[in-house]
Amino acid sequence: MFIKISEQASLHSDLEQKTVLQLLEGINEEDQKVAIAVKAAIPQIERLVSLLVPKMKDGGRLFYMGAGTSGRLGVLDASEIPPTFGMPATLVIGIIAGGDKALRIPIEGAEDDTALGWKDLQTYDISAKDTVVGIAASGTTPYVIGALKKARENGILTASISSNPNSPMAQEADIAIEMIVGPEYVTGSSRMKSGTGQKLILNMITTATMIQLGRVKGNRMINMQLSNKKLVDRGTRMLTDELAIPYQEAQELLLLHGSAKKAIDAYRGK
Repeated sequence: MFIKISEQASLHSDLEQKTVLQLLEGINEEDQKVAIAVKAAIPQIERLVSLLVPKMKDGGRLFYMGAGTSGRLGVLDASEIPPTFGMPATLVIGIIAGGDKALRIPIEGAEDDTALGWKDLQTYDISAKDTVVGIAASGTTPYVIGALKKARENGILTASISSNPNSPMAQEADIAIEMIVGPEYVTGSSRMKSGTGQKLILNMITTATMIQLGRVKGNRMINMQLSNKKLVDRGTRMLTDELAIPYQEAQELLLLHGSAKKAIDAYRGK
């Protein structure tokens, strides 16, 4: 039987009567449950990444699908891949119900259209090489469920991330990632614990995948884009440590080649 735990009444009552300190302590008390819930889902996250990596090595892409907060978090994680790992923006793609306008302004009814998600995916010429991950705290968003169902019917690997066990969305996913964070501090406000848990899981999926794809060396982002002075300085210090050369020489080498990895390879004659 499917029960929306994420919609159940908060464990905290009379919020409007609490002091600011009591409110903050209560929110923090609930937030501490998130990491524990995510830890319990690691076996499913591991399975997804283990299947995702070879698909990406074969030219596949990762698509996130969601509405509202869930959609925004998918777009956020996807947008961080190019600057962090130096990968093209076409590798990890976040799609939100209602399009980019919905990132700032809710688009009424977009998430209730069961056919729209698959239609949005088709604009990317999606194929069996790709992977689709649906994100919905409730696990009941029609936009996401419809997309996963059609993707699966077309031989595409699917996964879901939800805050409720045995959800309709999970039924349409090859891999169901369920992080059961319990009722929200403000009843039903899934932007809180559910959103925090989703962000943690998305970080885990893409970071572990990018490391497996060779985009990190040691513990450093050697392929990051040099888009500002801070990142140029970070990349320069990577080279001074890795190659044991002076800072100025390292910076010139970095700027010449455009990334720490390319600079290191060039210096070592690879």
